[in-house]
Amino acid sequence: MRVAMLSPIAWRTPPRHYGPWETVVSLLTEGLIDRGIEVTLFATADSITRARLAAVCPRGYEEDPALIPKVWECLHIASLFERGDEFDLIHNHFDFLPLTYSAMTRTPVVTTIHGVSSPGILPVYRAYNGRVFYVAISAADRRPELDYLAVIHHGIDLAGFTFRPEAGEYLLFFGRIHPEKGTRECIAVARRTGLPLVIAGIVQDPAYFESAVRPHLDGERIRYVGSVGPARRDALLGGARALLHPIAFEEPFGLSVVEAMACGTPVIAFRRGSMPEIVADGETGFLVEDLEGMVEAVFALPRIERAACRRRVEAHFTAGRMVDDYLRVYGEVLRRRVRRGEDTARGNGGA
Repeated sequence: MRVAMLSPIAWRTPPRHYGPWETVVSLLTEGLIDRGIEVTLFATADSITRARLAAVCPRGYEEDPALIPKVWECLHIASLFERGDEFDLIHNHFDFLPLTYSAMTRTPVVTTIHGVSSPGILPVYRAYNGRVFYVAISAADRRPELDYLAVIHHGIDLAGFTFRPEAGEYLLFFGRIHPEKGTRECIAVARRTGLPLVIAGIVQDPAYFESAVRPHLDGERIRYVGSVGPARRDALLGGARALLHPIAFEEPFGLSVVEAMACGTPVIAFRRGSMPEIVADGETGFLVEDLEGMVEAVFALPRIERAACRRRVEAHFTAGRMVDDYLRVYGEVLRRRVRRGEDTARGNGGA
């Protein structure tokens, strides 16, 4: 099987620090190679992979302001679809724009929808519904007007996350610093519980950071450590008493939630989006409705067995399981392609 894997180009694949979509693409690509699949990875030129690397964009445009995103996105996507017939299957992780290129090739296209960021992008997905095969990353993110071949939760490489049986002394916010991720709420929880808070992640909304976060930073009780890479991430997640996740949107998935649990760190999250699919309430953390519930959950953390957090990830959220799920999807897509070709050959027009 020859698979063309289309990665985003905001960041390198895999990313140096932040880049959840690129992280998933890298894990899937390397896992497929381990299964003997021939993969060509379309990503930035500085990407690291055992696959055949096809690149037109020199580096992630988030890392080089001189690169105009739309220019390089168009060149990047076209570079794959102009070669589309070389492959048995194209796997798109680049959101909706590549769907508009899909008529350039007869090769079937699988699109992992890494979250519907806005209802405004749904017209594109509706227009190609039935022509492109969709995969959702959580049941919560499915849209009733779209047809999906599967729901496949993300997986992580457990080797990158060290289990720590002892609870740490600080609470942790780990993610984009943006109102919808709830950094301000984490600060409030830390103040009400008397525990230190460590904040890690890229500043996606500078105005929010300056008004809601920076005034509270004291370098001791409330600390901001920037966006961290894999080595520091492992220590930071594992050393926390809990990961706080007070999201203000229907989050389609949460890699940091799984990564924290892999280290044995419980998660306290608002019960929104995919959180009930990831966190086992009362077993690997707590799902709460509001800030008051989050404060109460911090004091209930001794009830959580850290080993249970790790076991849940081992059972449900490994990269190996994710690869197996996608291989089943690929097999189904190729079987449908064969059946459609047979129907066309008989003059039935296909389905």
